[in-house]
Amino acid sequence: MALEPTRDDKFSFGLWTVGYNGSDPFGGPTRPHLDVVEAVEKLAEVGAYGLTFHDDDLFAFGSTDAERQTEIDRLKQALSDTGLIVPMVTTNLFSAPVFKDGGFTSNDRSVRRYAMRKAMRQLDLGAELGAKTFVMWGGREGAEYDTAKDVRGALERYREAVNMFAQYVTDKGYDMRFAIEPKPNEPRGDILLPTLGHAIAFIETLERPEMFGVNPETGHEQMAGLNFTAGIAQALYQGKLFHIDLNGQRGIKYDQDLVFGHGDLANAFSLVDLLENGGPNGGQSYDGPRHFDYKPSRTEDFTGVWDSARANIRMYLLLKERAAAFRADPEVQEALANARVAELNEPTLNAGESYDDLLADRSAFEDFDTDAYFGGKGFGFVRLNQLAMEHLMGAR
Repeated sequence: MALEPTRDDKFSFGLWTVGYNGSDPFGGPTRPHLDVVEAVEKLAEVGAYGLTFHDDDLFAFGSTDAERQTEIDRLKQALSDTGLIVPMVTTNLFSAPVFKDGGFTSNDRSVRRYAMRKAMRQLDLGAELGAKTFVMWGGREGAEYDTAKDVRGALERYREAVNMFAQYVTDKGYDMRFAIEPKPNEPRGDILLPTLGHAIAFIETLERPEMFGVNPETGHEQMAGLNFTAGIAQALYQGKLFHIDLNGQRGIKYDQDLVFGHGDLANAFSLVDLLENGGPNGGQSYDGPRHFDYKPSRTEDFTGVWDSARANIRMYLLLKERAAAFRADPEVQEALANARVAELNEPTLNAGESYDDLLADRSAFEDFDTDAYFGGKGFGFVRLNQLAMEHLMGAR
């Protein structure tokens, strides 16, 4: 399998990723500002097909209309020159002081109205640039103190905002869907819609739930101690994986935003296997952008920034190669059969079987030999996982 990326791989990067200047809560920038034109040109060189951005990544918060348009025109020209596209856009409702208590769920009604207008402006720009997805990460939509936020009221205000956005997009005829990005905490002590499950449940309350899905991020689920591959599998099962953010995370701590695969490598392997090989009959499960939402370490200069961008792509392609070898291995196929993995997709009830039929079936209970499972009838999951690890390590 070729390890050189093509446009068909659909690798994309946020402008805020390669443009991260190294600032953190304990230190200022270690790199200067990265101009958007240079970012587009360099991403084209490393093999990306797309660039994504928050509004404030492209033009500074509070820019005049003229300043804003200048940066939009420069971006358009760079995209035209390189062939990169903008598959997704989002809006920044977390950096400016006005959003210190959130955007759509701020206790201050005037802030909520301002946030909605700001988001609608970015929806218009996204549609103009051909973006198909609008991601919403509510980093400030939350609280530090239980007494400070009426959570039921906050969810209703969030619902009010996104329902209006769906109506707006529909009325404008924009070809765009929405993806909610969950995160449990940071920067707020507790963020609303903290996990995939919370977000998917919330979506079902909306007026147009078919227009809304999720944008899961590796580190956001793993920093809560959750299994990212399992979460993605549920999002796929419910038809809600509209976009995905890939990076690396090492355990339950702050959001590290490492290069993809530079954290939990085994989970990254299972994720790529799911995305590429986990559909019905082994087909591809997800055909959207493979979007990298990471931060080049503040230890790096610009050479290191572009090395890290290439590392994301190479890690994905290496894992894709390893997953393909794993699936093609006859010994793996035998182990999968012994583990009865495919049997889980067989209905437990027979065609047309009722609960009366099940209750009448003595083999299902009265005559079922539960003792056979004591010291026997193992599933062989350890051997199966060992084969996966050996393929991951290139030992097979």
